[in-house]
Amino acid sequence: MRLLLDTSVLIDTLRGGGAGTRLRDLRASGAPVPWICAINVEELYRGVREPEEAALGRFLGGLRLAPLGVEEAELAGRWRRDFARRGVTLGQADCLIAAAAVGIGARLATGNPRHFPMDGVVVDHWPAGS
Repeated sequence: MRLLLDTSVLIDTLRGGGAGTRLRDLRASGAPVPWICAINVEELYRGVREPEEAALGRFLGGLRLAPLGVEEAELAGRWRRDFARRGVTLGQADCLIAAAAVGIGARLATGNPRHFPMDGVVVDHWPAGS
């Protein structure tokens, strides 16, 4: 099955945490190249220092980019609306990342599984640093 990486996993990888080891092990096993989406890219560039941008670009260039189109936006909006009716606030970025994963039929690797309670999202917990 495909795997889409949440920003928490990407940050852990870039900081030398355990997610990097897991990604290297996946690559060595012949597993398909993991996926990211435009939201991940924005979140990473928002926090990167300018001298590190080239390295970040090389890292991201080794991953596949999942589309974020109208269908994913509609799904994310429905989740936010439906959870809000129950008094639960979901983040826009998290909903879009989850919708990107669902859109390509991928599991979602994240260090923050509580951010992704949506039906239809298959979450793999990758705790930071482990």
